[in-house]
Amino acid sequence: MTTLRVIVDEMLSGAPGGVSRYAEELTRALISTAPKGVAVEGLVSASTEPEYERIHERLPGLATLHKSALQRRELSSAWQHGFTRLPGTGMVHAPSLFAPLAKHDRLNDGDQIIVTVHDTLAWTAPQVLGPRRVSWHKAMLKRAEKYADAIVVPSHTVADELMTIAAVGERIRVIGGASSSALRLPTDADLLAAELELPDRYVLAIGDIGAQNGLDQLVAALAALDDDVALLIAGTEPASPALVSAADEARVAPGRVRGLGALADPALSVALSRAAVFAYPNLEEGFGLPVLDAFALGTPVIHSDAPALVELGAEAGLRVEREGEGYSERLAEAIGSVIADSELADRLRVEGIDRAGVFSWRGAADKVWQLHADL
Repeated sequence: MTTLRVIVDEMLSGAPGGVSRYAEELTRALISTAPKGVAVEGLVSASTEPEYERIHERLPGLATLHKSALQRRELSSAWQHGFTRLPGTGMVHAPSLFAPLAKHDRLNDGDQIIVTVHDTLAWTAPQVLGPRRVSWHKAMLKRAEKYADAIVVPSHTVADELMTIAAVGERIRVIGGASSSALRLPTDADLLAAELELPDRYVLAIGDIGAQNGLDQLVAALAALDDDVALLIAGTEPASPALVSAADEARVAPGRVRGLGALADPALSVALSRAAVFAYPNLEEGFGLPVLDAFALGTPVIHSDAPALVELGAEAGLRVEREGEGYSERLAEAIGSVIADSELADRLRVEGIDRAGVFSWRGAADKVWQLHADL
């Protein structure tokens, strides 16, 4: 039987989001769309039995889960230096650069490996990742240049950027993600809303305050909005020093900006669906899965004019120019216009739902299978 081995290690990275959600959703779709006679297997670094069980639960139909004897940090280092091969032969798909990139014979043995590059932050905004992660990303991309049979990117923006960084030629393929299948309104939505203490009118954002996600600008924007509009940030801890500092600097009244910490999918679904606006002010971005999630739940979205977000959102979100002075003021103006104009908010809801429907994990999986077939 032909096998496709997927590196599912990103699923063990902690709270769902970003690459971990992408890896899970894509692998699940690859399993459900596998051609007749093809088995999908997984591979993870050394972990615990409960975590292995969680992968099997979340990926029904996974034929086998190969468990490395090395923990993630050790395996990452080994693969960076070209050591440690995967068991078996055949197709390998990595939903990130975390992959066993080494010499192989695709034409005679049928071995092939495809990796995924989600963004170019290691080159365009290295301060976001830190020196160690930047060094690892650059080293792994060099190995991908040499050994990857194809490189998947989530957007044409990343494709264009990557072609100026690496000699990848015609091996790049654009295959975007989709909204999360796990973000659906639960039956106890009112109870969860009460537990989260959701205010009547609030803006929701996702992430932790950092150099490139623009959340400090979003906090500053709050000062220019009506006093009854709050800002809630999923993924930021309530006592985050950076959040407290940003609120103090913006002179925002205590309680108007609040970190929600890491939210489970049902709670995140409720918080997203009940927000007056979902704001995604990121200065750098490779795709923008949270934007698609907000679109799918019918929440009006404003986002920066980072090229990947413009590509993703088309006209379904309200874009805000991020460069130059006055970014926080422009964010405030965009948020205020959506809150004050019910017709605009309704239009954004409808167009967002329509835009989210353009993307599907099944469609992404079909493209991945076709790419492997083409190789």
